[in-house]
Amino acid sequence: MLFGLIGIAFGVLTLARPFQALVAMAWAFGILALADGIASLLAMFDRQVAIPRLMLLFYAALSIAFGLIAISNPKATAGILFLMLAFWLILAGVFRIVFAIRVRKEMVGEWLVALSGALAIVLGILFLRNPMIGLFTTAVWIGIGALFYGVAQIAAGLRFRKHAPLAA
Repeated sequence: MLFGLIGIAFGVLTLARPFQALVAMAWAFGILALADGIASLLAMFDRQVAIPRLMLLFYAALSIAFGLIAISNPKATAGILFLMLAFWLILAGVFRIVFAIRVRKEMVGEWLVALSGALAIVLGILFLRNPMIGLFTTAVWIGIGALFYGVAQIAAGLRFRKHAPLAA
């Protein structure tokens, strides 16, 4: 139930102050991009990775740069987040499609990886077309999602509360 209450609080705060929530999200995106960049950089030393080394290096550098900028100045980053994120999504989408093509013989369901790449490219293009609407809409959808998550967690907590505790 605690997760539910936290989810509802996060959802309400995000809906009440969407642009301030985006500053926090800018920081979170920075952490994710930094981790992705470091993982891609480390993957360059793995002989079994099917992605060309130069492409991995470019992707890693771009992800690490975005991550460091977003972490060091999330407020300024929030203003341009979706422009930067749009380019990162497009590049990540291309990366995923290339990966899916290269591992199609060794992997079942590679089309899902390619589809995620195509969707990332489409999302990146949509963000480039109108970043402010993208910022606001994203904050609202995240807020709504957090509210639904919180309500579902509380409902699950109340349902489990009716069950007797497990015997030790």
